[in-house]
Amino acid sequence: MVGVDFGTLSGRAVVVRVADGAELGSAVHEYADRVIEHTLPGTDVRLGPDWALQSPQDWIDVLRLAVPAAVAAAGISPADVIGVGTDFTACTVLPATAEGTPLCFETPERPHAWPKLWKHHAAQPHADRINELAARRGETWLPRYGGKISSEWQFAKALQLLEEDPETYARAERWIEAADWIVWQLTGVETRNTCTAGYKGIFQDGAYPSEDFLAELDPAFAGFTGKLGRELAPLGGLAGHLTARAAEWTKLPEGIAVAVGNVDAHVTAAAADAVRPGRMVAIMGTSTCHIMPSDRLAEVPGMCGVVRDGIVPGLWGYEAGQSAVGDIFAWFVDSFDGSHEELTALAEKQAVGAHGLVALDWFGGNRSVLVDHDLSGVIVGLTLATRPEDVYRALIESTAYGARMIVETFERSGVPVEEFVVAGGLLKNRFLMQVYADVLRRPLSVIGSDQGPALGSAIHAAVAAGAYPGIEPAAAAMGKRTEAAYLPDQARADAYDRLYAEYRTLHDFFGDGRMLHTLRAIRNEAGR
Repeated sequence: MVGVDFGTLSGRAVVVRVADGAELGSAVHEYADRVIEHTLPGTDVRLGPDWALQSPQDWIDVLRLAVPAAVAAAGISPADVIGVGTDFTACTVLPATAEGTPLCFETPERPHAWPKLWKHHAAQPHADRINELAARRGETWLPRYGGKISSEWQFAKALQLLEEDPETYARAERWIEAADWIVWQLTGVETRNTCTAGYKGIFQDGAYPSEDFLAELDPAFAGFTGKLGRELAPLGGLAGHLTARAAEWTKLPEGIAVAVGNVDAHVTAAAADAVRPGRMVAIMGTSTCHIMPSDRLAEVPGMCGVVRDGIVPGLWGYEAGQSAVGDIFAWFVDSFDGSHEELTALAEKQAVGAHGLVALDWFGGNRSVLVDHDLSGVIVGLTLATRPEDVYRALIESTAYGARMIVETFERSGVPVEEFVVAGGLLKNRFLMQVYADVLRRPLSVIGSDQGPALGSAIHAAVAAGAYPGIEPAAAAMGKRTEAAYLPDQARADAYDRLYAEYRTLHDFFGDGRMLHTLRAIRNEAGR
C-alpha cells in the first residue's frame, strides 16, 4: 500500500506492508510555494491580514515526485502496490470547474481563485455572522459544533468568497475540499468523504444547512450547497481506480484501488490503533488536532464537531484542536535567534514555576474551546531577569494547559477520555511530552510511527482494496502504539496545578476578546 499525506509545508508518501503495517520506504516533497501568505505567486498582488493559500500544482508534484521515490526507497516493484490512500489538511478548500480544474489555473491574479489553506483566518467576520444567525434561529446543527463554527471551515470561507469576489464565486461550479480534489485527480471520479463533509461542511443528520438559512446570510448564498455535491462516501471505502494519467504521475499500476479521501488528523487514529471509544489522539505538529471515537453523543462546548461515522463507521467521532502549537515554538526560535535543542536543554533544567511566567496559547487564535481566531497570545510575568529559555518553557506549558482545558471540557460534558495518545512531529521532543504528562496528570501513549497520517491512509487503502473487512481489524493489524510511554510525576503535577489555575484565570479574562480584538483591529487598520 502507498499512503500519501499532504501537509502544510510538504507532502510525503510511505510504502506500507499490508500484513503488519511495516513501513518499507518513504519520500518527502517540499512545496515550492509553501504557504502563500503575502503575495500571489508570479504577481505583485498582495494579500490581506490572516490570509493563507496554497498551490494545487504543489500537490500534483507530490504525486509525481514523492510517490515514485518512496516506492524506489522501499526496493519493491510498483506492480506490488495494490492500493493508494491519501489524507489532507482541513479545511483546505478550493473553487473549481465542474471538471475539477482549479480556478487559480485560469485566473492566477485573483486571490479568491486559489485554495484557502486550513490556517486561512480572514473569514472570521463571516463565521461570526453564521454563528450569530444560527444561534438566533436555533439551528439544530450548531450544538454539534460546540456552539460555534470556525472561520477555517467551508461555509465561512465560501461566504467570504461570495461577498469579496462574487465573479469568482459564480464561476466556481465546485467548492471542494483538497482531500476530495486529490482523489478526483487520481480516479477521475468526484467523491465527497463523510469526514470533511461533517466536520468542515456542517453536514449533519443527512443534510447541509437549509437554503432558507443561507439566503438570510446573503440572498446570493442560497444555492451554495449545490457546489458541494450530494453523495457522501464512507471512510475506508473505494473511491475508484487509478487512471492512466495518475498512473503516469505516480508510476503505479493503472487500475489499482484508491481509497476515499480523509483528514490528516482523523486518519491517524487508525495508525495508532486508537479507533475504539475513549481513545483521544492528539496529532501535534504546527497545530494540534484532538480526535476521539465514542459510542455516545453529547454536546461539548467549543469542540470542532461531533460527526456520526466521522472517524470510524458506526461510532461518533469528536474533534477539538489548538490552532497553533509547533508554530508557536517555531515563531519564538525564528524571531529570537535561538534553536529548539538549545532552548529545550536550558528549559528542562528549571523547576516548575521557576520562570515566574504563564502564557495563553492563542498565537494562532483559539480553535477550542473558545472558537475565536481573532484572539492572540499573551505572556504574563515578564521581568528584566526573564531569559529566552524561560519564555520558551512557558510557551510549551501554555500549549499543555490548552490541551488540559480541552480534555476537561470533554469529561465535564460526559464524554470520558480513557487514554491520551500522542502522534505527530512534536513527539520527538521528550521534554515537551513529559510536560504534557505532568500537566494532564495522566499517562501518555505514543504512536509507533513517525508518519502517522500516511500510515493511516495506507491502512484505509488496505480496506478499500479488500485486504481487510473494515478499519478496526486493519488498524489492529497495521497500526501501532506504545501505551503509557510517559508517566506523570506527582510533585511536578501538583506544581502545575497551581500554574494551570492561573492559566484558567487568564483564559477567562482575555477570552471575551475585548482587548485582543481591539488590538487586532488597530493592527489591521494600520495596514500590516
